[in-house]
Amino acid sequence: MASSSSSRLLFLLACSVLALLAGAEVHHHEFIVQETPVKRLCKTHNVITVNGQLPGPTLEVREGDTVVINVVNHAQYNVTIHWHGIRQFRTGWADGPEFVTQCPIKPGGSYKYRFTIEGQEGTLWWHAHSSWLRATVYGALIIRPRENKTYPFEKPAREVPLILGEWWDADPIQVIREAQRTGAAPNISDAYTINGQPGDLYNCSKEETTAVPVKPGETALLRFINAALNQELFVSIAQHKMTVVGVDASYTKPFTTSVLMIAPGQTTDVLVTMDQAPTRYYLAARAYDSAQGVAFDNTTTTAVIEYDCGCATDFGPSIPPAFPVLPAFNDTNTATAFAAGIRSPHEVKIPGPVDENLFFTVGVGLFNCEPGQQCGGPNNTRFTASMNNISFVFPQTTSLLHAHYYGIPGVFTTDFPAYPPVQFDYTAQNVPRYLWQPVPATKLYKLKFGSVVQIVLQDTSIVSPENHPIHIHGYDFYILAEGFGNFDPKKDAKKFNYVDPPQRNTVAVPTNGWAVIRFVADNPGVWLMHCHLDVHITWGLAMAFLVEDGYGKLETLEAPPVDLPMC
Repeated sequence: MASSSSSRLLFLLACSVLALLAGAEVHHHEFIVQETPVKRLCKTHNVITVNGQLPGPTLEVREGDTVVINVVNHAQYNVTIHWHGIRQFRTGWADGPEFVTQCPIKPGGSYKYRFTIEGQEGTLWWHAHSSWLRATVYGALIIRPRENKTYPFEKPAREVPLILGEWWDADPIQVIREAQRTGAAPNISDAYTINGQPGDLYNCSKEETTAVPVKPGETALLRFINAALNQELFVSIAQHKMTVVGVDASYTKPFTTSVLMIAPGQTTDVLVTMDQAPTRYYLAARAYDSAQGVAFDNTTTTAVIEYDCGCATDFGPSIPPAFPVLPAFNDTNTATAFAAGIRSPHEVKIPGPVDENLFFTVGVGLFNCEPGQQCGGPNNTRFTASMNNISFVFPQTTSLLHAHYYGIPGVFTTDFPAYPPVQFDYTAQNVPRYLWQPVPATKLYKLKFGSVVQIVLQDTSIVSPENHPIHIHGYDFYILAEGFGNFDPKKDAKKFNYVDPPQRNTVAVPTNGWAVIRFVADNPGVWLMHCHLDVHITWGLAMAFLVEDGYGKLETLEAPPVDLPMC
């Protein structure tokens, strides 16, 4: 035992020396999760924040750095933090989803998240992964190139993280708890925000509107993050073009656009050259909502791009900023065109041949109400959601990763179906009612280390077709193709992009359509895949992959940290 401890110590020392030689740093942070009074829309609410900030602290690191974050829970709710998009090679214990890779940090408890950032550059973010706490517990995670490395584009004059959020004029935890009690859809938000502020178009908000100071002629790198709980968003800047250069911490071929569509969970980096008359311009965001007949927050959030020309001007607050043209809320053509413009910067070596050919339906459903109960869903039902007709049930007494690592029986099964149990016309207008009710279960899908996985993600029209942002923890993937209708393997395989498909961690599966993704299962552990509309994950639109260990230390999940919270 002593010799094994000595070997591990030598190994860690060697790693530290290599990291120092490579110029990598170890960053230590403390996140205090606490209740904080925050005033928005004329009212003060006590909301849960990190370090009293909304948004929370921005983490700035370089590729190759190690991060150690001590999360201390001074709030009244259980909490975990997810580092969205971080690959977490062999460090699944630090991934963060509640009851998946860890038990929650209880009030009064703490946990140190430790991970190294390998092979990723760009914009990611962090957020709570317990109940609806991420409504106010979130922040940016910016990964710059290593020392002596540069961006694959000209160095911008300034970099600005812009986090899109959602605000309820209520306690978001109570909003979702009430919906879970009744089975109804939760109340929609009252505002969208940019860096925590709703902007000029809302009551009592003008004074605090987020401002972005710029100089004429300079180029700024704007790092957009959609941290909204339940809403995809269109984003535009009045009279300015945006050149997309990165998504989800992967660089892209530069492409120029006047509008972005960013789904919850996704990030988009754009270069903007300040080449207009030196005055003030609105940056605005509002909903892209593809579900028919479903209530949504139809308000618009704004920030202001303010030119500083160093000259005497009279364009101050008395002259309103120019307003951008935003697409209609249901403009799927614009959302589709934007997604089609995103490509990898160079030719990609696509992993193959495919070992696991999977087909997952994603969508909403309805549970029958218990006898004698009154439920808030359509025709006295309860809303639910599923993948392949399985509505995911999170364990409550241990985490999936803990149960896997220690071989604890009875927590999950590994028989998640590779295909829908019943095949049907997925996007038909009238899907038979017997298909609307999924099966609640905790089912995982097992993958051999190193296997090449291809998944067709197929939206269904049950209840309502909708664009679903699907996120996989612990992995990036290539999006080979997207389309509408039912996926046809013969016809649609011809559309696959095998040259320069985009690499992402969250794919917006088109409404009444499909997306095909591919990745290599090279990261052992239990990894959640779910819809990043939080209302849908609450209803069960999730599953998890159990990726087995490979051979040797570098292909094996690390042992759990000593301070891992217990349930």
